[in-house]
Order: sequence, then C-alpha cells, then structure tokens
Amino acid sequence: MRLRDLAGRSRLARRDQRPTLDQLVHDVTAHGAARRSALAARLRTLVEALDLPPVPTGDDKSTVTTALGVLVDGLVGMTHRQAWVMLAVLRARLPLAEDVRTAVRYTQTDGPVAGLRLALAAGPMERLLHHGPFRAVRVVRDAVVVDVHHTAEAGFATGIQRVTRETTRRWAQTHDIELIGWHEDLSALRSLTPAEAHRACFGGPPVPAAERKPGPVLVPLDSTVVLPELATETERTDTLRCLAEYSGNRFTMIGYDMVPITVPETTHGAMPGAFARNLAAMRYADAVATISKSAAVEYAGWVRMLNGIGLPGPRVVPCVLPNEVGSVTDEQLEASSDRLLVPGVPMVLVVGTHEPRKNHLAVLHAAELLWREGHRFTLTMIGGRAWNSARFDQALNWLQQLGRPIEIVSKADDALLWSAYRLARFSVFPSVNEGYGLPVVESILSGTPVITSRFGSMAEIVTEGGALLVDPYDDHDVANAMRTLLTDDAEWERLRQEARQVSVTTWDDYAAQTWRELAAPRPAADPTTAATSVAAAGD
Repeated sequence: MRLRDLAGRSRLARRDQRPTLDQLVHDVTAHGAARRSALAARLRTLVEALDLPPVPTGDDKSTVTTALGVLVDGLVGMTHRQAWVMLAVLRARLPLAEDVRTAVRYTQTDGPVAGLRLALAAGPMERLLHHGPFRAVRVVRDAVVVDVHHTAEAGFATGIQRVTRETTRRWAQTHDIELIGWHEDLSALRSLTPAEAHRACFGGPPVPAAERKPGPVLVPLDSTVVLPELATETERTDTLRCLAEYSGNRFTMIGYDMVPITVPETTHGAMPGAFARNLAAMRYADAVATISKSAAVEYAGWVRMLNGIGLPGPRVVPCVLPNEVGSVTDEQLEASSDRLLVPGVPMVLVVGTHEPRKNHLAVLHAAELLWREGHRFTLTMIGGRAWNSARFDQALNWLQQLGRPIEIVSKADDALLWSAYRLARFSVFPSVNEGYGLPVVESILSGTPVITSRFGSMAEIVTEGGALLVDPYDDHDVANAMRTLLTDDAEWERLRQEARQVSVTTWDDYAAQTWRELAAPRPAADPTTAATSVAAAGD
C-alpha cells in the first residue's frame, strides 16, 4: 500500500475517534453520584468564571448536559488563559504548564470536547467513582491574594518570615486581601482559617492540624497573586510558574537575595536547585520588590539574562527594608544585663544563625587572635544552629575548652535581643552575602557601632555612619576592626554619635511602598517600563 493511502486512512481513523459531546456527557453522568454532583458544581463554576451564558438550575445530569454544551460553544479557539481556568476548576488543582499547552493543542486538533475531556478524565479510577472526597472549588475574582503558606505553618522564624509578617499584617489592616495557603499535597490553593491567618500576621504557636479545616480549592481569576515569602517546594513553584505564565492573573513577589546563585557553596545542598525553580516562576512575574538596592542589582542582572530566551522578565524595583528598632523597659534592660554581662568586661555581640554565609568562623578566629593578645571581652552570639555548622561547632568547642568567654544564645525573645544590642560595646556582622542584613541596622539604631562587610547591601545600609567596614574574607581585617573598637574610645564614641543621627524608616513605610509596587492597580503598560526599571535598579 502506498504511503499516501496510509496517511489518508490515518486521518479518517483519527476523525472517527474524535470524542463527541454526547460521549463526554455520558462519561460524566454515568459513573458515581458523588463524582457527578461534584463535577456538575464545578462545570457551573467554570461557566460563570469564563463569562459564558448561565446554566439554568436543574438536577446534576441536566446541569452537566447544559454546561458542557455551553462550554463546547464557548471554548472554540481555546486560549491558554481559558485552558488554565478550565483545568484548575474541573480538576480542583492548579495545572502545570505542560497540562495547559496540551489542552490547547487537543482543542486545536480535535475541538473543545477533546480539551474538556482532558480536564474531566483526570479523576479517580472507575471503581472509586462513587467515593470521594471531591473538593469544592471557589473562584475569587478581582482580588489581592497573598500566599503566606510557609509563614503560617513553619515552626521557626527567619528574617524572611519576619518581613512577611510585618508586611502582611499591615496590608491586612489597611486593604482588603485574602490570605492563602496550600492544600496538604501542594496541588491547590486554599483560604487560611482565622487562626492560621493570625499566625501568618503575628506569629505564635503552630495551629494544630485538626483546626486547619482546609475548605474548598481557591482559584484566583483576574486577580493579583502576591508571594511575600520564599517558595522552594517543587510542586508549589511549578504550579506558580504556570499561574504566572498562563492564568491571566498578575503575579508579584518580594525578592530577598540571590545567595543560592551567587554563593551556592554557602547554602544547603538542595537550595540552589530549589531556588532556581523559584526563579523559573519569577521570570513570568509582573514585578519583584527587592529588599535592598544591592539585591535589585542582582535581580536586574538575572532579568537581562532572560532576553536570551525571549522573555522581558519582571519589573525590578528596590523597596529597601525599614530600619526600625524595638524598645525595652528599664526592668528588661536590667534583667538582660544580669543575664549577659560580666562586670567590668565589654561584650561583643554577634546576631544571626551559624550558617556558613554568616562567616562566624572568621569572628571566632578574630576573637581568638585578640584574646591571645591579652584583650579582655566576652563574645555573645545570639542565633540558632543551622545546616552545615559542624566546623563552627568544632571551633566553638575548642575555644570553650580553652576557657574563652563565649556564650551561645540559641533562642532569645525580643526583650533580650533589643537589650543585647544596647548592652554591647559593638556588634560584628561580616557576612559574605545578604539581601539586606537586619542585624546591622538594628545595632546602629540601638546606638551600638557595628563591624560589617564593605560591599553589597551591608555597605549600602550604613552610608549614614555608625560602622567600620572590613573585608569579610580577611580574618585579620576583622580582628583589626574589633581591636580598634575595643581600645580606641574616641573612634568608638564617634561611631556611637553617628549611629544616633541615623534617620529612621518604619514598617508602615515599607508596607505602603510594597503595596504600591506589588498589589495596587497599575496604569496602562508602557513598553519602556521594564527596560527603565531594570536600568534604574542597576545604577
């Protein structure tokens, strides 16, 4: 048989195998009462979401029949946005980019019935069709939804979570927002319960699993989806990437740093790959608000790289973190003094986790050099253990066996932390890379000089004074600066006076600025906006 005849028969066979509307109605209505009822509700929701002619009220079978007919007529020439909404609503889970592209291709090849069949066929096996659970779906439209999943659930607090809480709390107080998390399998969004929302904004003990009551799947439509925290879970970042690329929702983020890319050797082994997936979602974002100008430079460089794959990338705008500091009472200060100080001996303070990037090994070595010179001081390090801290632990144990006056405070409440800043002779923060470096600002605003790195965000945030800048890769440079502040009272007093003159910005200021950049309605798109923003961030 000739090739032309084979091709003709293949086309005829494929045409005969195209699914029909009647077959699709049968597939939905013939199996499983619970499934039929759930899909009838989802189909009605989908029709409303796509602004198609409404489906009259009726029983499940008539609803399915009518709704599918309306959808077949309305999805001719299905767009990627329509495909995303269809898959999200009918499957009750956020789709992946490959699913959206496949649905569009099926529709282009065999019509809307084929695309709908793809969405409806992704359900339980036939023997389970009478069982569930079948999650309800709620479409939220023209809203601002804020993804604070990790902040609401995690049992520990980081700088990222602090920024998320301080910002989200103020957004919730001044604007109408919906706080969202994810269902347990990270396949779909959900509204947070009141207890979870409170924890996302104010902290506190974890919400017991029995009290979470996840509720319906939430599908944002024509909305702004804001990610103020760092998402690194594969399932979560892959679905967020699809949402940003195809859903038609506006997607915005807070950008913290590029540490897993610039200095991956200082992060957990899995973090560079997880962070790369986060960037894959970010490349389709509308805007990224970085926490410092230095971080904006890093992100702007990454955006320029996206030109190589034909993408403009997000608008990058620096929204510098505030330099607000906490207060303590005289009683709290006195109690902390009894807890931390040795009478007549100055205290040197280090704040931060003991991960390699924080460079605490250099601080230990610099301190030992000074102790061997005969200088008297105590070293107090406030911060928890971190990944890959074995070398730090080894050096710490060795120095403690030598009788060096080092204290590790793994957990400190606000009163102890703010008191420690005020009680210290000076603080040391020689990190090799930071998105911002909150301990630097907190020390200065407490009136305490700080030794920090002479580049990146750390140099950026001390331009008004109060700091000695060092090469964090040179232990002797760190030791020299520490010696100066231990022995040169005139220099120490000069830095103290500079610190007291530093201007203050607040979390209210920061929340207002990030809201304008990430959540407030934006004017009509200007084709030069992205290029201008990136260029400005790189200046």
